[in-house]
Amino acid sequence: MEVTVFTPALEGIKLVKSEQGEILTQPFLDACKHILPVIDKFGAAMALVKSDIGGNISRLESKYSSNPTKFNYLYSLVQVEVETKTAKSSSSCTNGLLWLTRAMDFLVALFQNLIEHADWSMSQACTDSYNKTLKKWHGWLASSSFSVAMKLAPDRKKFMEVIQGTGDISADIQKFCTDFSPIFEENHKFLARCGLDDMKAS
Repeated sequence: MEVTVFTPALEGIKLVKSEQGEILTQPFLDACKHILPVIDKFGAAMALVKSDIGGNISRLESKYSSNPTKFNYLYSLVQVEVETKTAKSSSSCTNGLLWLTRAMDFLVALFQNLIEHADWSMSQACTDSYNKTLKKWHGWLASSSFSVAMKLAPDRKKFMEVIQGTGDISADIQKFCTDFSPIFEENHKFLARCGLDDMKAS
């Protein structure tokens, strides 16, 4: 079978929704986890993004594990915090889901740039997607750290060779962007309905 670094994530995303179309907690987190090896290929440039995504997945997973039946659906993790008025806490699952979704938005925008702008360097593709997604939510410190990290972005050609595997990498990148985007969009819509989609980093 032809595989690329995206193959596990693309398989995982198929299992994310219930028959009723609701996002299931564990399959959603598993699909996001499958993106971590992709981020690894960026090396030091993405260390911050990787630890952020990994930390938020762990936070949500730990809450889910405390009562898998109660938290079978992703948004139940948020609803319980809305009811107890703890959703806006920096250590809440709501905050975790919001920042996980934002970081994934950044990755989708980045890979979209790599497909659409063949002439861009990796750091150009990274900076543009950062400006489109995460920048407005970050304070000065996070923005500065990000700018420094982007200087460590790998050479684009080498990076593409590393993630290629034996499959059609361009097709898989496009599929990643197409399949994952609607899920993240749904997260934003749900959080916006709860008035929780515009929290900023402290």
